[in-house]
Amino acid sequence: MTLLTVENVTRTFSGLVAVNDVTMHVAPGELRAVIGPNGAGKTTFFNVITGFFPPSSGRITFEGTDITRLNPTQRIRRGIARTFQITEIFPELTARENLRIPVEMAEGQRLRPWKSRNAAIVTERRIAELLEISGLAPNANRLVGELSNGDQRAIEIMMALALKPRLLLLDEPTAGMGDQETYNMAKLVRALHRDLKLSMILIEHDMRVVFNLADRITVLAEGAVLAEGTPKEIAENEAVQAAYLGGDA
Repeated sequence: MTLLTVENVTRTFSGLVAVNDVTMHVAPGELRAVIGPNGAGKTTFFNVITGFFPPSSGRITFEGTDITRLNPTQRIRRGIARTFQITEIFPELTARENLRIPVEMAEGQRLRPWKSRNAAIVTERRIAELLEISGLAPNANRLVGELSNGDQRAIEIMMALALKPRLLLLDEPTAGMGDQETYNMAKLVRALHRDLKLSMILIEHDMRVVFNLADRITVLAEGAVLAEGTPKEIAENEAVQAAYLGGDA
């Protein structure tokens, strides 16, 4: 069974081809990495999958249902969530308050003027669970704007996880991080994938992270698929070495 199918998807902007006839199949429980040089079309590809840009041509199905023309909110309801290249959080709120917003949305509580005691207990338990998963429970009541870049990224990922996705897309989760923060983020991503059995697609420039985490890798170049395979197959691919990994081929 295929969780996500992208079939011959192209996205153009005023004649510029940003994504060029890309096909990709993601299996349930898979962690797929998407790599490529700057300008390869990776974030645009994410935007097409998540509904921020409709494809100029092609088709996208999720769990067997055509979602090609669904907007981002409709895709979230279907079970697709994402993070962004630039961290999207509420810096003036605490970590707990940042998580409360998507948790209440996922529970259908956000627009209600009041909720029952049982609903409030469920919300608090879910927030506590997300704080524990991320390792941020000690910082639950700190303003997110005061936290490190790595912790802010972790909060953003937990906000996406709060929406109960079956597919989570992460756009450069280790961007701007030092070695220790990168290690912590890779550990979190591994836990989400292996322990929670979450299907994921990851855009990442740090090849240490990619080759240690990914089940399969898709390489984009100039908007098109250059290669696809296991980490071992990609590492040994001469075209990828020449175009991206810095090999001699």
